[in-house]
Amino acid sequence: MSAIRVPVVEKIFSANDRMARLNHDRLQKDQVFSVNLMASPGAGKTSFILQTIKRLKGVLRVGVIEGDTAPVTIDADKIIQAGMPAVQINTGGDCHLDASMVSDGLDQLPLNELDLLIIENVGNLICPAAWDLGTDVKLLVASVPEGDDKPYKYPNIYRGLDVLVINKTDLLQYIDFNMDYFRQGVELLNPGLVTFPVSCKTGEGIDAWIDWLTGKVEEKKLH
Repeated sequence: MSAIRVPVVEKIFSANDRMARLNHDRLQKDQVFSVNLMASPGAGKTSFILQTIKRLKGVLRVGVIEGDTAPVTIDADKIIQAGMPAVQINTGGDCHLDASMVSDGLDQLPLNELDLLIIENVGNLICPAAWDLGTDVKLLVASVPEGDDKPYKYPNIYRGLDVLVINKTDLLQYIDFNMDYFRQGVELLNPGLVTFPVSCKTGEGIDAWIDWLTGKVEEKKLH
């Protein structure tokens, strides 16, 4: 009798997808609009979240799940200090969050008191792209100092996005970054992708992002 090969990887992804659907249904029940926020280390994920919270204070109720490879609460503490509930998830060294980890995080948040949930994934341009968390949108924060070649080098994460934020535009005058070349790479992978060039330092471009986001939150409330 020949050996039976078990497709372990497929089973893992299948189990994750089932949990992601449960997460999505859970958030849908409470009408919480959710964002899976991905980026490379240093792109400005937490700064972008803090800018978003600052603009939405008194407008929307925001909760945050912070994913990190180490048991530190630096980013979660910043969110809490900004006046919003936050949960820190230690991935135990894994390079991404998965749907089960997010489910555990949801257990610790008052979902019926939230309008918006932002999940800050682990800083990585490869692993997070493959794992569905059950959110409404997948968002990538790219940054000018990373270089204009990232869509060409990491196509999978750009291909699966719903929203792209190009951060640190205040550095364009100092860094050799060809915006047209960058956008061309994005367009080849994800035509018509919703994109917001911003600077978390100066606040430039944040208003357009907030307008889009609040529109999406209100849209979900109506369905």
